[in-house]
Amino acid sequence: MSSVLLNVENLEVFYGSIHALKGLNFTVNTGEVVSLIGANGAGKTTTLRAISGLVPVRGKIEFSGKDLVSVPTHQRVSLGIAQSPEGRGVFPQMSILENLEMGAYSRSDKAQIKTDLEMCFDLFPRLKERLQQMAGTLSGGEQQMLAISRALMCKPKMLLLDEPSLGLAPLIVAQIFEIVKKLNNEGMTILLVEQNARMALKISHRAYVLETGRIVMADSAQNLLSNDEVRKSYLGI
Repeated sequence: MSSVLLNVENLEVFYGSIHALKGLNFTVNTGEVVSLIGANGAGKTTTLRAISGLVPVRGKIEFSGKDLVSVPTHQRVSLGIAQSPEGRGVFPQMSILENLEMGAYSRSDKAQIKTDLEMCFDLFPRLKERLQQMAGTLSGGEQQMLAISRALMCKPKMLLLDEPSLGLAPLIVAQIFEIVKKLNNEGMTILLVEQNARMALKISHRAYVLETGRIVMADSAQNLLSNDEVRKSYLGI
């Protein structure tokens, strides 16, 4: 039986007078890939930002049994939550290596950091070939590889991936999703936000469907892939 790693209860977020999240309840178990799917503006990215501590919230966010609501963002990283943000957010004036080192800024286990760098290079050989290249000069796909690798350098227990396929060519998208699957097969717990619902569901164990700040459906990924309403609304079938 998998243990609950993340437990979210009655999560509320307001942007001024806009009620962005309206009482979300969901869990992520250790070793799972869980997807949040839904249209633009449904609240998917806001949910990840809430878990990372980037927006004020009401409700409960528990991670490894610890209440995170009053824990600052940098401490959440130290506790094991790392996010690869929407739009990638690499440091454009820094090299690939410097970006990766920034991911490990809170760590002191130097030998393990070197091992984790090599792991990132195994996942994304292209990064190793261009270590000293400025991140701002990379292609969109390369920047996505770097953003995921930088998050992995935090040594997370749970990886938050926000729209990893956004703006990328289909071939690169397929590569990125293969890597996500590989990371999970090696034990990484992943919470995935993704517009490409079909791709997300194919590599997920479970998923939640969001509409205007509410969870309207929750099921195994397999069941959601074959659900007529989901197929019509989110898979374009």
